[in-house]
Amino acid sequence: MQYRTFGTLDWKPSALGFGAMRLPTLNDDPAQIDEPEATRMIRHAIDHGVNYIDTAYPYHNEASEPFVGRVLQDGYREKVKLATKMPAWLVKEWNDFDRYLDEQLERLQTDHVDFYLLHGLGAARWDKLQELKVLDWAEGALADGRIKYLGFSFHDHLDAFKSIVDAYAWTFCQIQLNYMDIEYQAGVEGLKYAAGKGLAVVVMEPLRGGRLAKEPPESVARLWAQAETQHSPTDWALQWVWHHPEVSLLLSGMSTMQHVEENLASAGRSAPNSLSATELALIDQVRQAYEALAPIPCTQCRYCMPCPNGVNIPRILDIYNKAVMYGDVHGARVSYTFVDEAERADHCVACGECEAACPQHIEIITWLEKAHEILAK
Repeated sequence: MQYRTFGTLDWKPSALGFGAMRLPTLNDDPAQIDEPEATRMIRHAIDHGVNYIDTAYPYHNEASEPFVGRVLQDGYREKVKLATKMPAWLVKEWNDFDRYLDEQLERLQTDHVDFYLLHGLGAARWDKLQELKVLDWAEGALADGRIKYLGFSFHDHLDAFKSIVDAYAWTFCQIQLNYMDIEYQAGVEGLKYAAGKGLAVVVMEPLRGGRLAKEPPESVARLWAQAETQHSPTDWALQWVWHHPEVSLLLSGMSTMQHVEENLASAGRSAPNSLSATELALIDQVRQAYEALAPIPCTQCRYCMPCPNGVNIPRILDIYNKAVMYGDVHGARVSYTFVDEAERADHCVACGECEAACPQHIEIITWLEKAHEILAK
């Protein structure tokens, strides 16, 4: 295992962290974790150097935290740093902060969480938490030892990310980053911004929900075949993340022992600045090849917004494009469930304002209708 730096802390995290969001399950039921197999996987990872375990209140329909609490018995809790997240969207009043944290500590069978995150921050959610004085509460939880370090995970635009980074002396943050999402949400610029402020940066979705680990389309496979040194699509994606020296560790949501073994081997080969200029250029070509598969020429310029009927046009077009690019309709349907019902495509009334504003002259109304027909199933 290779170890990296974690912001300003005198502690070395393993390059690979274990994300307890995609554990093996029984009967295709996310709430039924295959505990014997998942226990074997997590403890094997820890025995081979992984020292960061990440979970959250809602994972596996709220079964992940209690399971992690059980798997870290028998001396394993002392071998790792444990991260979990405040379910910020459930917080309605000040007392909820303590209520959820205390419940999480009980679930995890521990008296403290090493790295505690405010889960899924964006501009609106952050504003709500600030109204409830979340930072005052967090200072109290830090003082009484229930949490050791405070951070946040993020899903919104770069400007919102920078604003949140600048709002408090965070120890760390967690962002989505992979070679396809270099300008998505926080992106590479956000990675460098946070690291430049002294924050440790934990990366989630290095494989974009497993899409970058799948058998690639022909146009992408031809490019990978040109590499002087051959790697699996998974290894290419992970090594790209680890190449960035600002990355403290990446989280992988492993669901089989094979995933664990392959990712441990990949982590063992990792290092900052490890990819050559030729390899980085090849990955840029792969990104462009994937993007060429997108049927809708949307650049996410957002000139179509705001929609007078509340439709989140750029997000819906992006989800549809990703379904085609990665051949993953199921994953796109899952992503669509995270779009607020009031912002979904069926609220389009075909007024045409978006099409008049679109510099790409996209037939937005037609694409929204098609997207909802496929994604809402």
